[in-house]
Amino acid sequence: MFQFASPYAFFLLIPVGIAAWFVCRRSIRSGILFAPTARLPTRTATWRARAANILPALLIAGLAAAVVALARPQTVLSIIRRAVDVIAIEMVLDCSGSMEALDLSQIGMDGSIVKEKTRLDAVKESFADFVRKRPDDLIGIITFGGYASTRAPLTLDHEALFHILKGIEIPKPNQSRDGQIVNQEELLTAVGDALATACARMQKTESKSKIVVLLSDGESNTGIIKSAEAAQAAKKLGIKVYTIGIGSNRRAPVRMRDMFGRSVIGMAQVTLDEELLLDIAKTTGGRYYNVLNPKGLEEAMDEIDRMEKTRIERDVYRQHTELFPWFLGPALGLIALGAGLNMLWTRRIV
Repeated sequence: MFQFASPYAFFLLIPVGIAAWFVCRRSIRSGILFAPTARLPTRTATWRARAANILPALLIAGLAAAVVALARPQTVLSIIRRAVDVIAIEMVLDCSGSMEALDLSQIGMDGSIVKEKTRLDAVKESFADFVRKRPDDLIGIITFGGYASTRAPLTLDHEALFHILKGIEIPKPNQSRDGQIVNQEELLTAVGDALATACARMQKTESKSKIVVLLSDGESNTGIIKSAEAAQAAKKLGIKVYTIGIGSNRRAPVRMRDMFGRSVIGMAQVTLDEELLLDIAKTTGGRYYNVLNPKGLEEAMDEIDRMEKTRIERDVYRQHTELFPWFLGPALGLIALGAGLNMLWTRRIV
């Protein structure tokens, strides 16, 4: 479909038409009597005289083409209205130290680790697949360890989310000279603060359906806001919280360094407060999922995708091709040629 984005620009053709009439009506209004006209040459107009009559027309044509360019001619490729499933989703990801456990890695037939994958790696992969299935949703990212941090506000720019997701990592412990860990707070788990931050980010969004997907593998052991208080705040705001508990209360493989500084895989005790995550989900009207392997995590995310849908009508943004450069370029060329040569040969603009 062809259209003009700014059709009111065609009103500028009125002064252009007046200028064209003024130029064309100009004629010789004086002369002298000369009886023996047979003695006059049959061809009196030189090439300069003929050019002087043509050059103003070039200038007028250039102005008319410039007006067409201002009207922004364009071809519309698509203009549709379709029904989409839209909700606002805050993904709250646990980045505490226990997320380095390798129990979600690919395991071989002999029980050895074929491909290492931390819990955080598995969460990031499943989250990326979840986002791809919901292209029309407003999605944001909040990460938390000892404190919560907003990595991405609610946005439709999912490519930006994927870029941010790649940069999410677990803080490495920093030791002082006396062997003390100086960033111990970052390695803890503040579930209440993270959930409260998610509620604050979603409070003013215009979407009617709001959910939080909280992925954690640990118990809440730090923070200012209690988890129960944050869950009540979410309930009052009409926000459902789906909690996903990763792992269990057992020993899990973790990459660590031995006494010689070599990187080795050892076993460490990890904890999971299922009761806390279950209470948060129950309070807000959501559901709790416990996953022990990457497949279980994918299934939990797929079930959330199927359950949370709000159908609305949405206009798809128009895709169009601008055609004004095809008129603007010749317009500038005609104006420059007509005015320049006219001033050079006749010492006037028109």
